[in-house]
Amino acid sequence: MSNKYTKTIAACFTGYIVQAVVNNFAPLLFLLFQNIYHIPLSQITLLVTFNFGIQLLTDLLSVSFVDRIGYRVSMIAAHILSAAGLILLTVLPEILPAPFAGILISVMIYAVGGGLLEVLVSPVVEACPTKHKEKAMSMLHSFYCWGYAGVVLVSTLFFQIAGTENWKLLALTWAILPICNAFAFARVPIAPLQEGGEDCMKTGDLFRNRLFWVLLVMMVCAGASEQAVSQWASVFAEKGLGISKTAGDLAGPMAFAVLMGLSRLFYGKYGHLIHLERFMVYSGALCVLSYLGISLMPFPLLSLASCAVCGLSVGIMWPGTFSKASAALPKGGTALFALLALGGDVGCSAGPTLVGLVSGAMDDNLKAGVLAGVIFPLLLLTGIALAKKPKEGCCNEREAVC
Repeated sequence: MSNKYTKTIAACFTGYIVQAVVNNFAPLLFLLFQNIYHIPLSQITLLVTFNFGIQLLTDLLSVSFVDRIGYRVSMIAAHILSAAGLILLTVLPEILPAPFAGILISVMIYAVGGGLLEVLVSPVVEACPTKHKEKAMSMLHSFYCWGYAGVVLVSTLFFQIAGTENWKLLALTWAILPICNAFAFARVPIAPLQEGGEDCMKTGDLFRNRLFWVLLVMMVCAGASEQAVSQWASVFAEKGLGISKTAGDLAGPMAFAVLMGLSRLFYGKYGHLIHLERFMVYSGALCVLSYLGISLMPFPLLSLASCAVCGLSVGIMWPGTFSKASAALPKGGTALFALLALGGDVGCSAGPTLVGLVSGAMDDNLKAGVLAGVIFPLLLLTGIALAKKPKEGCCNEREAVC
């Protein structure tokens, strides 16, 4: 890779750490919000739904403006909005009549930043002159996992030392990261997504492509399979095992994040030796087994271990689908990445929401909610089968699903 793009790659890696912060910091505070602001579980569920709902709306709208205003301006705006949401999270609940409204507004603001990051970071890395782009994509997405694990570890240590009552100071500290990375993106070089002035596929062209729809459903299921467990892992560990918040966060979401990151790091290092499609199939099957383990195991510790194994199983799903899409539809451009990100965020919202709604209907039984969520990895396996490489005789991209 050209040396001038190493700082671009580093800034993109940091961008995914920022997204991990905005997606996973608030869930660590769900029980705290429930206790200090007296917010019921049904409203807590709405925070997850609105976070990813606003992100998917941002994904959809970004198709119309990212190419117009440019990747640099969009990337800087994404980081500023992420920082603003984290800062407002410490202010609005105290000054608005309804604390939940303040939390929700803050979540919506940083969700716009998170949605833009999801649309922008992958194509910026894809455009950099690298070999084995699928390896670079998996390595990139591993930094979301390290960010996730870092959020859990640093937050847990902070709560142990300073106490959960000082969570606002931690939120302000996390806001420093996107502010610094915004300055980085103001200076790093950004390569054009299409070389030689090639025309990108229009949104209508993508909608008429059968393979695109299969890939879009795969992205929905990838996001849902990942977040249905990760967003509830902390609550599941605390309530299901009756352990402390510190132990619950380390045994639940942090173990999930570390194993998910190791899966992506492994493929990022050895991807040139591994058949991507086969790796995704094995991972999808393991994901189904982990969901069944979480929901059906009679022993709480085995259920918690299944949460960690779920992180390992979902690691390749999101970056693997991106890699399959960019290889199969090389002229997809911004529209392809934005729509796939939209699909992923639909899943990120639908997965935890389904778990929360089913759990609430079953007297806050999270196991029942997770069991309902097994539909997502099952659908993902179906999508992988449909999105296999075209057989001989397929003459163009629209006939890629034979």
